[in-house]
Amino acid sequence: MSEWFIVPICVICHNFNMDVKILDSWLRDYLETPAKPAEIAKYLSLCGPSVEKVESMGSDHLYHIEITTNRVDSAAVYGIAREASAILPRFGIKAKLKALRLDSKNYTFKKDVNYLEAHVDTNLCPRFTAVLIRNVKIDLSSKEVISRLEKSGVRSINNVVDVSNYVAQALGQPVHTFDYDKIKGREMILRESKKGETIKTLDGKSFTLPGGDIVIEDGGGNLIDLAGIMGGEESAIDENTKNVLLFVQNYNPTNIRKTSMALAHRTSAATIFEKGTDAELVGPATLFAINLFESLAKGEADPNILNIYPRPYKVSSVQISENFINERLGTVITKKDITAYLSSLGFESIWKGGIVDVKIPSFRAKDIKSPEDVLEEIARIYGYHNLPSKIMDGSIPVRPENPKFGFEMNLRNIISGFGGTETYTLSLVPESSVDEKHLTLKNPLGSDTKCLRTSLMPSVIEAAKGNAGLKERFHLFEIANIYVPKHDDLPTELMTLAGVFSGYTFRRAKGIIEALLERLNTSVIFKSEEEKRFDASKCAFIYKDGVPIGKIGIPENTDMIYYEFEVEKLMKYAKYSMNIPSFRPIPKYPAQIEDINFELPEKTKIGEVLEQFNNTKFVAKAELIDIYKDFYTFRVWYQDETKTLTDHDVEGIRNIIISSLKSKFGGNLKD
Repeated sequence: MSEWFIVPICVICHNFNMDVKILDSWLRDYLETPAKPAEIAKYLSLCGPSVEKVESMGSDHLYHIEITTNRVDSAAVYGIAREASAILPRFGIKAKLKALRLDSKNYTFKKDVNYLEAHVDTNLCPRFTAVLIRNVKIDLSSKEVISRLEKSGVRSINNVVDVSNYVAQALGQPVHTFDYDKIKGREMILRESKKGETIKTLDGKSFTLPGGDIVIEDGGGNLIDLAGIMGGEESAIDENTKNVLLFVQNYNPTNIRKTSMALAHRTSAATIFEKGTDAELVGPATLFAINLFESLAKGEADPNILNIYPRPYKVSSVQISENFINERLGTVITKKDITAYLSSLGFESIWKGGIVDVKIPSFRAKDIKSPEDVLEEIARIYGYHNLPSKIMDGSIPVRPENPKFGFEMNLRNIISGFGGTETYTLSLVPESSVDEKHLTLKNPLGSDTKCLRTSLMPSVIEAAKGNAGLKERFHLFEIANIYVPKHDDLPTELMTLAGVFSGYTFRRAKGIIEALLERLNTSVIFKSEEEKRFDASKCAFIYKDGVPIGKIGIPENTDMIYYEFEVEKLMKYAKYSMNIPSFRPIPKYPAQIEDINFELPEKTKIGEVLEQFNNTKFVAKAELIDIYKDFYTFRVWYQDETKTLTDHDVEGIRNIIISSLKSKFGGNLKD
């Protein structure tokens, strides 16, 4: 058994975009501009995040903004202000980003503090920051804070909880607060959870953890935080809280995502953290929160801020040439303008000849990795609407026709014409559905999608069982790849045609397969052979020139009939034309048609009997139309191209047929 690694793309499909609500009056705390709300909405949408609508709220306005998942830095008031300060000047409107007013002189970020002992797995939490705020007074927040939060869709609780929500809305950095006096031993251990551990969160819900979740344990062995998602009930702020531990971190987004999805517990914090937050934002967010605590809750912050940050952000850079920019955009943008556009977004540009070295700010480090990423930033600030439009000229390139695609389409059309319905099943199947030699994924989404299939049989039979409630008979088929392992290489992909008949007799199903092969002008031989997983008495292999190209049979423990062909072999031996079949003129002289009943010995091969009919002179066509026990009814067309046959002529031909069937097969004419 081999292993293969496939990235499960569907794991990251959820929540591609985020919707945020930004209050205009709050935005102008950080954006100095004379622009009206309608102008801000219009120009942001042209060059940045899409403003879906502007809602009037008395003398204020609320922007409903859609943020793409890679721009988590814009999912806050300050992030939108930064975007607007870069975009509005491109439309002749003055705009300036205001600096955050932070009191940093009275505080020191330190690796150790005397009020908390912390043990942190920095692979789970790259930056762990906390500060003790003493003597807080639990009360309502100011009217301005309450108004801003509630107009932004966040319910006001009290001044301590509101600080957390206010910082998250303003800066895009979720923060959390603990009742410091409930933390046993003044100790925190940030680690991965063990499978089966339980925690009760602030909303009163209890969770049994799957393992690998980021949790915080206090000195008493209690889990007090489901980190990055929701705090624990045991350390919750209440009306008796006096001392608050302010907690500001960033986390490994993969762990947050897995936990949130596994527990089906979606919170605003998890939505932000799972997209990867800026570790450099933790410091300003901590100072911002301290200032709010001092003004809203009258708290006194310890001057020493615990800051465990072993791997600070190292500025990365991307090099891009002036020619690359102008060739891709189809216009000429000067070095001065390129520098100005990038500078307005927080990028530093250093030119060396025709190459610019672009320094990436920490808040864009997650999504700016290549010259194309930088080019996109230049293009959107320059304005996509300003780029030249040119209709493509010359002939449209046409992909050469692939005969395999044409053959597969022809197969689909023929089988559909015989009453078949095409189905589509997954290439990933459980281990019970594959052969001994197969490929296994290293990172399967589940046990039912663990292996690459080696046969279509389990998939199409399962699809047929799903339709077993139908009263009428049906025929399902699929044309898809199976995967045959190869040593130290990618698997061989074999295009396969497979189908299932439900409610059909074996004889009727075999007849449809024969008709399919006839339409492909492929003469074959059916040989009864035994094979694993098939009823021994109802299985036939299909040969062409001694080469097996397919099989038909009844799988064990089913009443369905399964068939399978290698498409490439079918195509090799088929003598079909994609064109309309050639015209055959109607015979000049009519045929005489009659039904003949024969009693044939058991296990007589009817195909050979029909061949005997058709090899008889003046028999234009013969077919089996009915069976009762050992009695077979054949319909025969007698025809001569030079004259109309008389009854006497037909009697002579019939006698020849009766004599040949009796001598060769032991058949007797039924009176």
